[in-house]
Amino acid sequence: MTIKKVAVIGAGTMGSGIAGQVANAGIEVWLLDLPSEGNPNALAERGLERLRETVGLMSEDYEKYIKLGNTRDDFHQLGDCDWVAEAVVERLDIKRALYKQIDEVCSEETLVSSNTSSIPIKLLVEDMPISFRKRFAITHFFNPVRFMPLLELVRGDDTAQDVMDQLEGFCDKQLGKGVISCLDTPGFLGNRVGCFAIQAALQAANEMGLSPVQADAIFGRPMGIPKTGVFGLYDLIGIDLMSDVAQSLVNTLPSDDAFNVEAPKLPLMIDMIANGQTGNKQGQGFYRRVNGVREVIDLNTGEYSVAERLDLPLALKAEKEGVMHLLADDSLYGQFAWRVLSRTLSYAASLIPEVGDNPLGVDDAMKLGYNWIKGPFALIDELGSDYLIERLESEGREVPPFLREAAGSTFYRVNDGDLQTRVFGGGWRSIERPNGVARFNETRQTLAPQNTCEVASWFDLDDIALVEFHSKANALDGDSMAILADALDHVESKNMRGLIVHNDAQHFSCGVNLQAVRGFFRNEDMVGLDAFLAHFQNTVHRMSVASFPVVCAPVGMSLGGGFEVVLHSKQVICHANSTMGLVESGVGVIPAGGGCKETLYRWHETLGGDDLTKAAWKAFMNLGYGRTCTSPILAKEQAMLRSNDRFLSNRDRLLPKAIASIDSASEQQVFSRPDLAMPGVTEFEKMVKWLEQAHSDGKLTPHNVVVATELARIVTGGDVEAGSMMSEQDLYDAERRAFLSLIATDATRERINSMLDTGTTVQN
Repeated sequence: MTIKKVAVIGAGTMGSGIAGQVANAGIEVWLLDLPSEGNPNALAERGLERLRETVGLMSEDYEKYIKLGNTRDDFHQLGDCDWVAEAVVERLDIKRALYKQIDEVCSEETLVSSNTSSIPIKLLVEDMPISFRKRFAITHFFNPVRFMPLLELVRGDDTAQDVMDQLEGFCDKQLGKGVISCLDTPGFLGNRVGCFAIQAALQAANEMGLSPVQADAIFGRPMGIPKTGVFGLYDLIGIDLMSDVAQSLVNTLPSDDAFNVEAPKLPLMIDMIANGQTGNKQGQGFYRRVNGVREVIDLNTGEYSVAERLDLPLALKAEKEGVMHLLADDSLYGQFAWRVLSRTLSYAASLIPEVGDNPLGVDDAMKLGYNWIKGPFALIDELGSDYLIERLESEGREVPPFLREAAGSTFYRVNDGDLQTRVFGGGWRSIERPNGVARFNETRQTLAPQNTCEVASWFDLDDIALVEFHSKANALDGDSMAILADALDHVESKNMRGLIVHNDAQHFSCGVNLQAVRGFFRNEDMVGLDAFLAHFQNTVHRMSVASFPVVCAPVGMSLGGGFEVVLHSKQVICHANSTMGLVESGVGVIPAGGGCKETLYRWHETLGGDDLTKAAWKAFMNLGYGRTCTSPILAKEQAMLRSNDRFLSNRDRLLPKAIASIDSASEQQVFSRPDLAMPGVTEFEKMVKWLEQAHSDGKLTPHNVVVATELARIVTGGDVEAGSMMSEQDLYDAERRAFLSLIATDATRERINSMLDTGTTVQN
C-alpha cells in the first residue's frame, strides 16, 4: 500500500511536528484536535503556528499539504486515510475512546499508531477487535520531529508483519527517520537510557555541589553529548515536561529499577515549576537572559547571577582526545564524570536482554534520539570493558551480566572486513542496515585511510576517494585542504571513479578555523594568510573543473568555508535539514574561498540576461547579511544550489546516493564560468550610498559598512568602468585582497577575538 493521505489527531508539540514532517514529504495530512468555541479549528491552527515558529517545515510552500480541522466536524476525513497517527494526551481512557471512533470510521486497511512512550501497547488495544489490533503499532517520534532522526517502532502481540514493514518503509524513506524496532518495555530505548543519564547528572550535580554551569561543562561535549548539558537540556525541553517524563517512567518501571533512585525532582525544581520558571518557553529556568546577559540559578538559594564562562582545560582535552581524560582525573569534575558515566553505562548494560539481545538498538537510539556521538556500549569499548568492570568491583558495585560477558573483549568488532556486534549469551552478529542505508562511521571501521591527519582523512571506497573532515565542528585549515588536494591528485593520477566529500558528524563544516586565522594576524603573517587563501581557492577550483565526478554530501551546517567546498562540487546530494550559507561578514571578513565569486555567477545564471546588475545586487545582499537557508528548497531559491543538486530526507541514505551519482554522468553538471562584464563604478557607488544611508538609519554599524563596501567592490568590479571584463581568477584575486584588507583592521580583529574568546560577535 502507498501512503497518500495521513491524519494526525492531537495538534500539540508532537502532533503538529508529525504532521509537519508528513507535509515535508509532500503528502496530504489532516491535523485535527478538539473543537474550540468560536473558532472550532483554533487548536489545529495553533499547531500550524507552532510549526512556523520552530521551522518545522522546509518552506512555507509545504503548508499547502496540511489541512486543519477538528474531531467534531472533520472526523469523516479519516475514512480514506492510509495512516492515522494519534498524539493526544497521555491518558489511557481518552486514547481507548478515540480508537473506537477511529475503528468505526476507517477502513480495515488503514494503519493506526500512537506516539505514546509511557503506556504499554497491550493496554492501549486490549479491548479492541483483532482486526484493529493487527494494524496497530506505536510510532514514537522525538521532538523536534523534523530534526530528530529517531523513530521507535513498537509492535503489539497481534500486529501484522506487513503493517510493521509499511510503517518502517514509510518512516524511513518518506519521513527520513532512523527506524529502530523496540520491544514493548517502559520508555523503549531512547528515553529509558537517555532520561536515566539526564537524571543521574542532575542528582550528581546537586549532591556534589556543582553549579549548572560546571555540570553542563562536563556533561556535554567532553562526554560526546550535545553542549546543552543537563540543565540546559532541561530548560530546552521544559522543566515541567521533563519532570513529567521522569515521573511517567517511575510509574511504569518496577520498584527496584535503578532509575527510581535518580528520578526525584530537585527540591528547588518544585518551587520553580510553581513559579513558572520552566525553561526557555517561559524565558527563565536554570538559565535566563537579562539584557542580553546570561544568568544562572543557584541550586541552593534560587537566586540568579551572571553565568561565568569556565576555562576548563580538562574538558577541552576530553572533547578532543576522549572521555578517559575525565575519568582519570581525581578532581571534583572527574568524580562527577565517573559517577554519571559509570551509572549510565552500567544501567544500559543491565537492560540487555530485557530490551533486546544486543547493544546496537540502544546505541542507535542514543545517537539518533539524543545526539550522542557514541552510544553507551561504544563508550564502554572506548574505555575498555575491563577498566569499567575493575573500577565497579573496587567500589563494591554490581557488574551487569552483559558487561561481564565482554570482559577481555568488546561489544563491537571487525571480523574479516565485517562489522559485528556482541549478542547476549555468546556469539556475534553482523550489523545489517536496510537496503540503501549506509553510515560512513561504520564503514570507516573496516577501512584504513589512504592519507590522514588530525583534522581530515581520505579513504578508498571501492575506487572512489572519500574525503572526511573530522576536526572540532569540522572547521577547515591548511591541513584539511591538503588532504582534499591529495585526494584530488590520486583520483586524477590513478584514474579512480570520482571524489565524494562527506562525513557522519552533526555538521558538515562550520567554516574556516578562526583560530588559524587569528594565528596569522597575531604574527602579522599576511603572506602566509594569502598563501592559505590561494591554496584553498585552488583546491576548490580543482573540484569544479575536474575531469571526473565530484559530489559533496553534506549534513547539518555547511557554513562559510565549509559551504565554499560544497559550492564547488559538480553535484550536491544533501540532507533535507541542511543549513547553508556564507556568514563571514558577521566576524568582519568576506568569503575568500570562491564564495563571493560563486554567489555572483549563480545569481547571474539564475536571473539570466547580459546585464549583471541585478545579480550583483542579489549577491551583495546575500553576502552582506550573511544569509543562511535552513533547507535545500530555500537554498535553491537563493541560488545556493543548482538544478542538478538533490536532497534526501534520511541522512543515512546520502552516501549510497552519492556513490550512485558518481557513476551517473547525467547527474554531474560542469561549471561554466566565462568572463563577466562588470556593472562598474556607478553601481559600486550606489551600493556604498545605500550602505551609508542604512548606517545613518541605525541599521548597520560602522564596521558593517566597511565589510559590505568590500563585498560591493567585488561584485561590481569597484572603480572600473561599466562593461569592464573580469575573469573567474580576477574574482578569486579580488576576494583575497578584500580579506587581507579587512584582517588588517582593528575592528575585524576585535570581532574574531570576541567570537573565539567569548562566543559572541561584537557589533562595532
